[in-house]
Amino acid sequence: MKGSHVTHIFWLTLATIFISTSGALGKYIDMPTTVIIWWRSILAAVFLFLYCYFKKIPLGVHSKDRFTFLLSGLLMGGHWITYFYALKLSNVAIGMLSLFTFPVITALLEPLFSKVKFDPIHLLLGGLVGFGIYMLAPEFSLESGQFKGALFGIASAVCYSIRILILKQHVVRYNGIMLMFYQVAILSIALLPFIGLFGFGNVSKQFPYVLMLALVTTAIGHTLFIQSLRFFKASTASIISSTQPIFGILIAFLFLNERPTWNTFIGGTLIIFTVMIESFRSYKKQA
Repeated sequence: MKGSHVTHIFWLTLATIFISTSGALGKYIDMPTTVIIWWRSILAAVFLFLYCYFKKIPLGVHSKDRFTFLLSGLLMGGHWITYFYALKLSNVAIGMLSLFTFPVITALLEPLFSKVKFDPIHLLLGGLVGFGIYMLAPEFSLESGQFKGALFGIASAVCYSIRILILKQHVVRYNGIMLMFYQVAILSIALLPFIGLFGFGNVSKQFPYVLMLALVTTAIGHTLFIQSLRFFKASTASIISSTQPIFGILIAFLFLNERPTWNTFIGGTLIIFTVMIESFRSYKKQA
């Protein structure tokens, strides 16, 4: 039993590392953001469709859930696009850490989407996250790339949180990988007008990195993460996935030579600490 548990921990950690590559890749790929996301979506849709086909995962959708699928796909697009703008405007550390405010944002928004009662402790956690964001971008000016990056990161977190809450309430009966396939497929169709506007981008030179983003980060990373939920509570997986910014910052340091400032360390520590508090509280409620 201990051996199998260690194996599951390994695969969940590997999934977290794979997903963490989004920061460095999003910063490095030299293409318009919407074009990057389109390539990411269309390639991931192909990989995930093939996975569903060979694993015989059913792709049927109840008519009453179609609007939810559509909305969640568009929200994922908003999440990815604003996140990549955050990376481009600032750096990987600020982009990833501001995005990782989403667990606290989710906790604050959840009473609006379900019968969960509002917990006043979330105001305190929200305040800690707010102070962490202030430390990431202490200059509150639209001329500051760090400030704009943090704003886009928070916008990405809001889109991600609303998407989670919508999916949680309406589509719990579906396979997670099938859900991911439909969301990237919907997004790839929704972004087609931007391909008409910008073209396919500098894809000949950037394709290996775009392919890595679609295959390693999106298809493999998210599939491994979803599969790991069979062996862990969602709260446990959330605690482990809280290390994503740490892995992302380390990858950016190794491959992009991005060196976090002391403000980033302090703000990032506050945000990750707050996220882990909320994850542990969720874990205790489910125990």
